[in-house]
Amino acid sequence: MMLDLLIRNGTVVDGTGAPGKRMDVAVSDGKIFSVEKRIHETARRIVEAEDLVVAPGFIDPHTHYDAQICWDGATTPSSWHGVTTVVMGNCGVGIAPCRPGGREIAMRDLVNVEAIPFEVLDAGITWDWESFPQYMDAAQRRKPALNLAFLVPLTPLRHYVMGEASMERAANADEIQELKSVFGRAIDAGAFGFSSTLLNQHLGYQGRPLACRNASREELKACCNALRERGKGAIEFAMTRQLGVMDDPELELLDFLLEESRRPVTFIAMFDRDDIPEAVRTSLVKAAPMIAKGARPQTSPLPLTREINMRNPFSFAAFPAWKRVFEDKSKEAQAAVYRDARFRNAFREDLKHPASFGNWARIAVHEVGSPELKRFEGKTIEEIAAAQGKDGVDALLDLVLDDDLQTGLTMQSFNTRADRMAELLNDRDILLGLGDGGAHLDMLCDAGYPTYVLGTWVRERKVLSLEEAVRRMTSDPADFFGISDRGRIATGKAADIVIFDPAAIGSGGRPERVRDLPGGGKRMVMRSRGVEMTLVNGAPTWENTALTGAAAGRVLRS
Repeated sequence: MMLDLLIRNGTVVDGTGAPGKRMDVAVSDGKIFSVEKRIHETARRIVEAEDLVVAPGFIDPHTHYDAQICWDGATTPSSWHGVTTVVMGNCGVGIAPCRPGGREIAMRDLVNVEAIPFEVLDAGITWDWESFPQYMDAAQRRKPALNLAFLVPLTPLRHYVMGEASMERAANADEIQELKSVFGRAIDAGAFGFSSTLLNQHLGYQGRPLACRNASREELKACCNALRERGKGAIEFAMTRQLGVMDDPELELLDFLLEESRRPVTFIAMFDRDDIPEAVRTSLVKAAPMIAKGARPQTSPLPLTREINMRNPFSFAAFPAWKRVFEDKSKEAQAAVYRDARFRNAFREDLKHPASFGNWARIAVHEVGSPELKRFEGKTIEEIAAAQGKDGVDALLDLVLDDDLQTGLTMQSFNTRADRMAELLNDRDILLGLGDGGAHLDMLCDAGYPTYVLGTWVRERKVLSLEEAVRRMTSDPADFFGISDRGRIATGKAADIVIFDPAAIGSGGRPERVRDLPGGGKRMVMRSRGVEMTLVNGAPTWENTALTGAAAGRVLRS
């Protein structure tokens, strides 16, 4: 027979964790037709993959592309990094279901929780749906480049049923029944479960707590029971009011969700912390009984990076010396403090007892206002200090003053200890994710974590084997969510495949700023290296370091 595509002589790492083998992979009608030592059938196209790895496309379990899919069918930058399926609707926030009168509230929730500018959302969201099944159908009509899987966020679900009362109180008995019914219809239409949050910083419309934070146990029980009755679906829950810390109330809630749903639950965020060195270890020990029942802690394989604005430098607020910076927030007064030698010396004394960061290598220049200082963008304060023969304090503050206090910085604050990260990454109970694709657009871009894992943790640091890293980003999330036809290179599976150079694979260095959002909005993106080709349902979506324009993705149905 005539095949659509034949991948020859690649090292097939099939997603199961089994050792890679030199094999051919045949693709026909969007599926894997066969995987053999040598395939002799003819093909419309042959891809020579000698010295390359052929793996299942990566499945990202934690994204916030809910709005972006309205204007970016390619779902960038995930599609640049070998990702073929994204799961969205996380952290209890999203844009469906939504009545016309609730659209601004849904957008403001995304602004506050996921740091997506309102102007971008207002210009870009198409609003060609109301119910959740209609939202999924609208996503399919757009002919996406990647496969899209949806969780039902509890905040828009509650607002759809209760209106603005959802931001003030728990649901009554009639409303609970309606919530369960509306949620059940979404699951029957193919949604993969629901999401919610406990996090105090998750504030939405008018600075009020997200509506899902008002949900009672009876409401959560109703949604859990809807999954249990159907025997499918999963739950994502942002539970760590302190990152990495699971206290008794959160552990009890986790157990409640598992018991009431009898379905898997992933909880976030298990970040390693220098300031509470044993937090994650302690939390994982406490959560062990729940993990045995099907709970999956979720972490990011990347350092957590946050933005520092030198006009509002709250990341330094824990240092006593910086109290002066906040007493008078006029630019002139702050500049005077930054120049003051007494302030600098007091800051040096504070740094002898580090609280917010460990070293200047973790703070990098993200953006400067002065064209004369552009050469510093992307460099760490440690690098700048070494080149100038200064210490970190003087290098930082001199740059800030030269830039008229316009300097934007980024700080790596969690997941920075290589030995502890190796421990987390080798814990097979932990789900890798938290890339947050589509969110926090102006300050970070972690959506490229699959190539980072393969370049940094596999090739450079040898913390994970290639086979285990691929398994953790393919069949592991597929099995968690019940995506049964993806995540493995095997006959009959969907032809979601990534072909990469193991000697070159990686993220592309520092994030790049682009203006490609609706209305000319700006975001940060991360390029990939070493991804030779990505197939989505058999169609080459990425090739020769560029998107092909193919739109063979599907809305996946649970």
